[in-house]
Amino acid sequence: MANLSGFVKRLRDIMRNDAGINGDAQRIEQIAWMLFLKVYDAKEQDWEWDDESYVSIIPEECRWANWAHDDKSGKAMTGERLLDFVNNTLFPTLKKLPVDASTPIKKAIVQTTFADANNYMKDGVLLRQVINVIDDLDLSDYEESHAFAEIYESILKELQSAGSAGEFYTPRAVTEFMARMIEPQIGEHMADFACGTGGFLTSWLSELKKKVHTTDDEAAYSHSIYGIEKKQFPYMLCITNMLLHDLDVPRVFHDNSLLRDVLDYTADDQFDVILMNPPYGGSEKAEVKNHFPADLASSETADLFMSVIMYRLKENGRAAVILPDGFLFGTDNAKINIKKKLLSEFNLHTIVRMPGSVFSPYTSITTNILFFDRTGPTKETWFYRLDMPEGYKHFSKTKPMKPEHFDPVVAWWNDRQPLNVDGFDKARCYTVEELSVDLGYNLDQCGFPHEEEEILAPMDLIRRYQEERASLNAEIDRVLAEITAKLGGAEL
Repeated sequence: MANLSGFVKRLRDIMRNDAGINGDAQRIEQIAWMLFLKVYDAKEQDWEWDDESYVSIIPEECRWANWAHDDKSGKAMTGERLLDFVNNTLFPTLKKLPVDASTPIKKAIVQTTFADANNYMKDGVLLRQVINVIDDLDLSDYEESHAFAEIYESILKELQSAGSAGEFYTPRAVTEFMARMIEPQIGEHMADFACGTGGFLTSWLSELKKKVHTTDDEAAYSHSIYGIEKKQFPYMLCITNMLLHDLDVPRVFHDNSLLRDVLDYTADDQFDVILMNPPYGGSEKAEVKNHFPADLASSETADLFMSVIMYRLKENGRAAVILPDGFLFGTDNAKINIKKKLLSEFNLHTIVRMPGSVFSPYTSITTNILFFDRTGPTKETWFYRLDMPEGYKHFSKTKPMKPEHFDPVVAWWNDRQPLNVDGFDKARCYTVEELSVDLGYNLDQCGFPHEEEEILAPMDLIRRYQEERASLNAEIDRVLAEITAKLGGAEL
């Protein structure tokens, strides 16, 4: 198991010499599809052991053990022969596997995982070297398999610095805190409608695992998650992540959660718990808005996901959702209506203001965690500002956020008291009347007092400016409408 520590470095060192690999993003994508096949092969060996009638969906010649495994007899494919097989047999075969609605999930995932995958390597000898490093993993050994699940986590972390792929990775400290506060129970079903590489799913499973004591508990645990991911690459990483966490039937689907009319959802589409970090700042096709009631139709993806979450949370269900500051202070019509719905139909009991740079280097926009449940309308909302830990100016790749950085809010959580530091509110409770009537649905409370020191990346600065301008325009329209109404004229 000692060889696991340098696993990623060894792969990277080999791939650096391949002309087909251009940068970290391609390197990780290359590793990802090979890891998937290796992990899937280990799973298939288990399934064949448990079920003598099990038949793989992958044709024999394309199963990992039959083309990638090197038995050291000198017969393993390499060079041009290996490249030709991977490019002209393996990929076309796996992309076109026969899959329909009746195909079991654990078989269908092979085709969906490879639908848009690519082999970037152009040197068959180097490709053989990479395959050998991956094939040396002994995933039948429980300890090695468990240790590798941790190594896989480090591969996902590297996504943060691999270009735009960082958007799929929420720091583990954040997902663990949210799963801990939501308190998973055996028998509950949890969902993430933009699940990326599966961070919230795995944090939920880790928290729920502590309550597994019987075989019935184990079965409930295995069927407790549901994920949807729009983009192919994180979907592949997520499926592999679930298999490594012993979910033989990962209910994770390659789809877009925003392409269904929210009014069509029934009780069967709802979940006990929703944990999410919806994509924000993104753009969807204009027709996506048609899937939402006119008053909730926004051009901001995070707003649209909030509507999906509200329509898909069960009665008495619980949710924890990460949203940018723009959602809190925004006063454009859609944001106001979403917040009205949230406060009138759900109990928004807590908002944790997170320090900046949590998602660095992907974005420097400040984010928040909204905790709410479907137990009735909001009566009061607590705000808590989580300050930057002592000794940190900002988080970075070398100094990331750690689970213990949430200790202050965890300590405060069960004994809530108002807190004031240097004349600024750090924790405070607002009634729903204060939030709606007095503050006009501005949830930007207990914020960070020294915002003038904040330096945003250019695109984040532009996005912040656009949000604040839209918010100001909406406020001006509202005031003008009130003045016009008082003057006895028609509303503008």
